[in-house]
Amino acid sequence: MHHETALLVTIAASLGLAFVAGLLATRLRLPPILGYLLAGVAVGPFTPGFVADAGLASQLAELGVILLMFGVGLHFSVADLLAVRRIAVPGAIAQIVVATALGAGVARLWGWPWGTGLVFGLALSVASTVVLLRALEERGILESVDGRIAVGWLIVEDIVTVVALVLLPAIAGPPDAGPPTSAAAGVPAAAVSAGHGVLTALAITLAKVAAFILFMLGIGRRAVPWLLGRVVRTGSRELFTLAVLAVALGLAVGAAVLFGVSFALGAFFAGVIVSESDFSHDAATNALPLQDAFAVLFFVSVGMLFDPLILLRQPLQVLAVVLIVLLGKSFASLAIVLGFRYPLHTALTISASLAQIGEFSFILAALGVSLGLLPAAAQSLIVAGALLSITLNPFAFRVVEPVERWLRRRAGLAAALERPVGELSMLPPGVDEERLRGHAVIVGHGRVGAPVAAELARHGVPYVIVEQSRETAEALRARGLPVIYGDATRPEVLGAAHLERARLVVVAAPDAFQARAILALAHRLNPDVEVVVRTHSDAERAFLEAHGAERALMGERELAVSLARHALRHFEVPHDMEEVAARALGSAPRHS
Repeated sequence: MHHETALLVTIAASLGLAFVAGLLATRLRLPPILGYLLAGVAVGPFTPGFVADAGLASQLAELGVILLMFGVGLHFSVADLLAVRRIAVPGAIAQIVVATALGAGVARLWGWPWGTGLVFGLALSVASTVVLLRALEERGILESVDGRIAVGWLIVEDIVTVVALVLLPAIAGPPDAGPPTSAAAGVPAAAVSAGHGVLTALAITLAKVAAFILFMLGIGRRAVPWLLGRVVRTGSRELFTLAVLAVALGLAVGAAVLFGVSFALGAFFAGVIVSESDFSHDAATNALPLQDAFAVLFFVSVGMLFDPLILLRQPLQVLAVVLIVLLGKSFASLAIVLGFRYPLHTALTISASLAQIGEFSFILAALGVSLGLLPAAAQSLIVAGALLSITLNPFAFRVVEPVERWLRRRAGLAAALERPVGELSMLPPGVDEERLRGHAVIVGHGRVGAPVAAELARHGVPYVIVEQSRETAEALRARGLPVIYGDATRPEVLGAAHLERARLVVVAAPDAFQARAILALAHRLNPDVEVVVRTHSDAERAFLEAHGAERALMGERELAVSLARHALRHFEVPHDMEEVAARALGSAPRHS
């Protein structure tokens, strides 16, 4: 290959093979990331045939990391995180600690030092945001309570990873500060001892990070929106896209040059600053194509680092990594979610969501190797674990329903797993339960359910809310609303709502599995009750209506109008349809 065409050939080969492999993965109902990684394996030095320029691929991967971190910051929502903070923050931190301990313990059994084991375990503890979001979107549960908890959990993991990316260089110390690598253990000696200057280096690094954050909050928070606003006034979409990329790359490089922090942290805060402006949606839309392209190159470059022969040379170590990712993390998150008194369905969904690793694991592994904290073999094990866990993750989601049904059939086991939630599982004391006859049961008080409840209250129609989010249930109860906290697929929860004497059930929650289960349970408890269900597809609507739903409606805010109108007509309440629409479209909470 001529040197002048190396960059062009590397990009063309990487994107071309990634497209073919990603398309095949999609056809097999697997995440396209798996295809991108396999494309990297195909053009890497460990497989025969064409070998891409590893040096150029590494630089393109760095650009991919910057744009990935910019995207994470751009979609970072403090409001979404705060809505599920009581489970997402302690849950994610506890799960990271457990998974890191498992990884470090296994690494110690292999003869690696504790320092290496901790970095290795940390890389196994963080799941892929890209894989998770795609899985939740495919199942139509991204906006559900379970989906919001999973996303909030991943946000906390992302934050922890960003902090780790900042602190690892300080812990490692200067590259030439430590003694030579221990050949006997095959592990860098820098991982054995960080040196006497670790605390000093750590303090200096934290000071630089604090200075950078203050700069971004003080100057960047004003300068970046002002700059984007001036560009928007030109009316040029090309200039706006260029401005967004210049902000992302400029702040990432500036953070590294001026403050000595990582490109990743600079890009993350650039995204956070843009996300708080009025141009966040346009910035995300315009930067997305380039971000996706370079993210693909990042995954390809990671695949180039993978030696397939490790599956034959170290099968037991690969198996240990896969078991930590698929079982260790899953059981830890299952126990944590159940420990916070969340429903079994939520715990199983979160467990399936976290049963994989991805982009942040690769970034941590690459940094660990470059700093001498990880051996090259560890990076290959992490990539192998990612390939296998991403492949198996769809199956983890598919077994959620069968496992839950199996547990529900064993009432004693299910009762032992789901701890009692106390008074929240019953109606508030101020509700006269004897007057709850011919009432409505509303499942889910979010963007769809809230306007329906508001219209029923306005017209004096009795209703009960069943809410699966503990935080939302407590907030609604504080407002004096008749709410029950729990999973509406459980008979005792609908029994507490007196469904046996209800007249209408409105299933406003977006989870398709729950909608089916609630429909069947409602008709078993009360054969005469009418059920109206929210759905996401024509096929799902046809199934639900064929199995007893009076109506199955699609959409979100417009759906709230349709459900409110249907409920009022069902109770024969006189109403003005235009006023109902105006109130429903204007009263839906933004995050619920």
